[in-house]
Amino acid sequence: MAAESQILPLVTVIMPVRNEQKEISQSLGSVLAQDYPANRLEVLVADGMSGDGTRAIVEEIAQRDPRVRLVDNQAQIMAAGFNTALTSARGEIIVLLGGHSEIAVDFVRESVTLLREHPEAWCVGGPISHVAHSPFGKAVAIGMSHRLGVGNASHHFAGYEGYAEGAPFPTLWRWVFERVGTLDERLVRNQDDEFYYRIRQAGGKVYISPRIRYNYFVRERIRHLFRQYFQYGFWRIPVMKKHQRPTTIRQVIPSLFYVACICLLLVGIWFRQPLIALVLPSTYVATLVAVGLSVVPRVGFRIACRVPLAITTLHAGYALGLIYGLWASLFQPGAWDTGGQMATISR
Repeated sequence: MAAESQILPLVTVIMPVRNEQKEISQSLGSVLAQDYPANRLEVLVADGMSGDGTRAIVEEIAQRDPRVRLVDNQAQIMAAGFNTALTSARGEIIVLLGGHSEIAVDFVRESVTLLREHPEAWCVGGPISHVAHSPFGKAVAIGMSHRLGVGNASHHFAGYEGYAEGAPFPTLWRWVFERVGTLDERLVRNQDDEFYYRIRQAGGKVYISPRIRYNYFVRERIRHLFRQYFQYGFWRIPVMKKHQRPTTIRQVIPSLFYVACICLLLVGIWFRQPLIALVLPSTYVATLVAVGLSVVPRVGFRIACRVPLAITTLHAGYALGLIYGLWASLFQPGAWDTGGQMATISR
């Protein structure tokens, strides 16, 4: 094992977190339990000046394990925390994790192996395993791994292997940041999607494999889920303005659907044909119900009956966030300047 550790690359795990008292021990513990050689792993926790017990927990763990270091993130934004930690990272390979995750014991080892097996890939990751405890949370997990919920976002589908738009908790060669730059600190949300877009534009690829295993803890309350996806939609606008286009067509479909529903409503009123206004909404509801019924044998009625609500929350939050962002870009151009308070730091 000692000889092996000398030839394995040094890996730095960076965890930007803020107010993750409930999850940080489990998330950080899964990192420290890796079967990767301990002397080839360091962990930098970039804390966004948490107001709960997160810092105390990390400091206590750091006292027991010298691999852990606490880094102050004064900006309280995920991208800033990551970039700050990156400046003091010693690793040849960088792993980005969030406070809402729990990785498998072989996560780092498999990620390093996958990078070596796919030299064309600048970044690797695994498909998301969505985890929840409450009935609604489990419905959210289903919605976030279903095509109706997330479109063609292949990294959300369990068992997927191949190239993808991005990887939720990526492992990258350090030189990638020298090639395309670091995370954009002007973005509170979607900074990772924008970064992956720059990788693709530069000719790089992102490879996903189920060999890389981890759990992502979904939001289990409607208001938290809606707020999360509203922020995703709202922060999509500065990304579009930066690149003068959507990074993927999937990102604008929910908002186009709502706009189409409004247009049909106006057409129905104008022509005095109210049934016209029901075409899209009724099709949407029928599809949602069909998805819910399809998962009854697997998860039971108690969870399945909540799946339509979960998917609707994803779509509505994102669509309304994007629409509000469009309005803000015209009439409130400074909305993103103070947006740092709109989002928690973790995914």
